[in-house]
Amino acid sequence: MTKPMTVKEALSKWEEKSGEKASEAKAIKLYGQIPPIEKMDATLSTLSNCEKLSLSTNCIERISNLNGLKNLRILSLGRNNIKTLSGLEVVKDTLAELWISYNLIEKLIGIQCMKNLKVLYMSNNQVKDWGEFERLADLPCLADMVFVGNPLEEKHSSEGTWMDEACKRLPNLRKLDGTPVIKQEVDDGDGES
Repeated sequence: MTKPMTVKEALSKWEEKSGEKASEAKAIKLYGQIPPIEKMDATLSTLSNCEKLSLSTNCIERISNLNGLKNLRILSLGRNNIKTLSGLEVVKDTLAELWISYNLIEKLIGIQCMKNLKVLYMSNNQVKDWGEFERLADLPCLADMVFVGNPLEEKHSSEGTWMDEACKRLPNLRKLDGTPVIKQEVDDGDGES
């Protein structure tokens, strides 16, 4: 069996290919590495200028070592083996978009600190209950979310109540699962219909 690629090795391959210095780059794409990256190691902390980091389609199990990424706005971790959102606190002030679909996330503990998060793509994870979903109500800026393919969404979609229930719990959402959220105007009771 081949040993997993380290972030350091992936970065040096990326530098070779892109002709950019990783420590100065604003966007770094380390997705789909062969062999895959399994660990977000300390090398990541050297990416102080990085605004968009893509580590999707690897075998990463834990979010870690983001403390040096002072300018990180978009983090793409889709198609990995991530089970929890801990490790994001260190980028809570800058992170605006988190793309984390196709992982193994069941609990949303740790998401509450992401006060500037506007976009959350977390389809095809393992969130099963409203209690976890409601943690997202603590995100004042969250406007666009994809949640399709989670057990909670699948259950309520088959009942036809997903959109209403989700929007009731997250009144600031503008777009859910790719569909614009249309707010119902409250009837002012003037008796005309």
